[in-house]
Amino acid sequence: AQATCHGINGLGISGPLQDMTFSVSEGTTGVHVIYQFTIEPPAVSLRLSGEKDDVIEIASTDGYLYLNGSLDRENKAIHRLQVEALNVMGEKVKGPYSITINVQDINDNPPKFEKSKYYGTVWQNSHPGKPFLRVHATDRDDPTTPNAKLSYNILHHFPNPFKWMLFQINNLTGAISTSEHGSRFLNPQKQATFILVVTVKDLAGMSENALTSNVDVEITVKENIWKAPPKVSIKENSTEPHPISITQVQWNEPGAKYDLLQRERLSRFPFTIDQNGTIYVTEPLDREENELYSFFATAKDNEGEELGRPLLILVQVEDINDNPPVCQNALTIFEVQENEGLGSNIGTLHATDMDKKNTLNSRLQFRIVDQNPKIPLDSLFIIQQEAGTFQLSSSSLNKQVVSAYSVTVEVTDKVFTTLCDVKINVIDINDQIPIFEKSDYGNCTILEDTPEGEVILEIQATDADEPFTGSSQIIYQIEEGDQNKNFIIETDPQTNRGFVKINKALDFEMSSTYNLTVKATNPEPLVQGVQYNSSSIAYFRVVVVDANEVPVFSKNTYIADIFEDVPIGTLVMTVTANDPEGDQIRYTLENNKRNWLEIETVSGKIYTAAPLDREAEHDYKVQVTATEENKKSRSSTAIFIIHIKDVNDNPPRLAKGNHLFFCHPLRGGVKAEIQATDDDEQLYPPELAFSLGGSENIKSDWEISRIDGTRAYLSPKHTNLEEKQYSIPLIINDNGEPPLEGDLNLQVNVCRCSDEGRCFIEVGNHSGMPSTGMAVGILLGVLIFIGLVVGGVFLRMKNKKRKELKKNAPKPSELKTLT
Repeated sequence: AQATCHGINGLGISGPLQDMTFSVSEGTTGVHVIYQFTIEPPAVSLRLSGEKDDVIEIASTDGYLYLNGSLDRENKAIHRLQVEALNVMGEKVKGPYSITINVQDINDNPPKFEKSKYYGTVWQNSHPGKPFLRVHATDRDDPTTPNAKLSYNILHHFPNPFKWMLFQINNLTGAISTSEHGSRFLNPQKQATFILVVTVKDLAGMSENALTSNVDVEITVKENIWKAPPKVSIKENSTEPHPISITQVQWNEPGAKYDLLQRERLSRFPFTIDQNGTIYVTEPLDREENELYSFFATAKDNEGEELGRPLLILVQVEDINDNPPVCQNALTIFEVQENEGLGSNIGTLHATDMDKKNTLNSRLQFRIVDQNPKIPLDSLFIIQQEAGTFQLSSSSLNKQVVSAYSVTVEVTDKVFTTLCDVKINVIDINDQIPIFEKSDYGNCTILEDTPEGEVILEIQATDADEPFTGSSQIIYQIEEGDQNKNFIIETDPQTNRGFVKINKALDFEMSSTYNLTVKATNPEPLVQGVQYNSSSIAYFRVVVVDANEVPVFSKNTYIADIFEDVPIGTLVMTVTANDPEGDQIRYTLENNKRNWLEIETVSGKIYTAAPLDREAEHDYKVQVTATEENKKSRSSTAIFIIHIKDVNDNPPRLAKGNHLFFCHPLRGGVKAEIQATDDDEQLYPPELAFSLGGSENIKSDWEISRIDGTRAYLSPKHTNLEEKQYSIPLIINDNGEPPLEGDLNLQVNVCRCSDEGRCFIEVGNHSGMPSTGMAVGILLGVLIFIGLVVGGVFLRMKNKKRKELKKNAPKPSELKTLT
């Protein structure tokens, strides 16, 4: 037994002598009654012995156990005593009985730091959140209570040159580290020493009545030698033995583990670091493959935690002249008219060099080393040394004498030399204009639905200049009448025939006629004094014939949200389609498989035509067809989807079968699990309520207990239930708005079980139901009656059938297994 008594108000708590345990708060003052023991004859007094500590006493004749002063849990948490009953002779007649007094803790001890002052050292730019010092305090109060739960905080921060705290402390462990700002801004050149005032509170720091202690923490900031080295420069394609030391990093203290971290994944990483922090390049580098390497060096402790921020390492690969010039084209071809003047630019030879741009390594110079044929002179062409631009040194070109020249050009970067081939074609001067075969091509009539890219007209102009040159090639351009670029003209390069094509879809309603003006030109400029005239211009008219176009819906897909319980005839959506020709449109629904919707044929308004059921179909999709009302009616379709929103219209039901069984004879504590579900949409986990219905007899024999929102246990209240089948009314309520109730019947068999725990009962034990033997008896009686009516003619058949039925009929003792 256990009792707690405080003060005189506890005088009503009394009882006979027996082993007792009491709980008493420490720090009580004055006389504090704990309990009164009743004294039964022949005993006349009581005697107390044990750990009384001059505070715990007993009134020998009255039986009061009391405190005459205060107890201190920190000195002694448990007092063990014995009490005996004495007769008038002072002899023991009962006992001794054990008395245990547990001293309950109160918050009467403030926390105390282990040191009067703490000293710590932190490195500039140290990793934020990594502890460099821990303070620790203890509390003599009961460690299992909040009285001894401590919380640390930084109370003051001297000096505080920023608006942010440079240091932080773990409230539970007392671990001090730099904050994110401290990691960035601590600088021993500006402030080398800080004083933190750290406070510790008991009661987990959650109460204004918490007891508090403070301590100073002096922190020295040291300069961080963990700094990124300057950018390293390495010449490419070094022939020195590798690996080669290129730079070094060093953590502030020995014992750090160094590693390199790639900034971007490379197919191979040609750098490594040893445990002295020295970084090496492991193989020759190629500037043309990668000009700048950027990666990080890290320092970690033995646990793998980073000691400081990763350092950025930059390695610049310096260029050397290791790449020859490359001709941009295997053969460069220029054209020059035979009337070109002295100094005319013919074209520019292009070459590249993979060495670094804008350096001497990639500076290219050009020189002509051969010309073929060498007529009318050997140096007919000159080339600009730095630019590679060809110019004429003479105006003596003659196509009838030489139609093409082959020129070899040397390209050099002072180390490597490359030869490039150039062909210069001498072309006829463009002194003839294109002339159309006819100036007016008349009308071209087409349907407005003519597909894009179809040729609607062919036109032809000729040019008397040299064939297959820029002087004779013809380009057809529509000068007027086609602001929207509905047409395009392509030229056959072999015949200069022009093919007028549909470039954009035509629209009769926008424009039914196009008056087009076409001009034929050459890509090569005309010679001075020659100009294009009316012979290079032709006209034709495009007449667009109206086509019966399909109606156009305002949307391809219409979507509406609707609750499943809306009344029949509710307007859901209005769809609209327009016919380009302005014909009247009729609307119909297709794929309306559940006949939930109907549409007004003229207005396009869609209504509900039957009750909706979200549990049958969440999203109901139909096809809306818009059809023109004319002799050549055309139609188009759109999709209409209704998202059916749930209402609470389904009562809860059992998720599994409603047949349960318990093995007879019943044992205490047996139970069977019931699982329910709700077909309505569950935005939150269902919270179903289970209860029993029916008479009080049902509730006196059975009880139901909730497991969670969908499950409950059914269990018998006692073990005296008969061996039979019970029908138990079950009520399940959901948490919908409004809530719905499911009334169900659980079929529960209390039955004998096999050794494997499978339930079976004798067939004849079903009350209110005919057994198999009874059914056979009824059947035999019917057959006998029929046999008597029919007469002796069928006597043999009747006897035979009776024998067969007797042979196949199950005996009353046969058992039916229930699962």
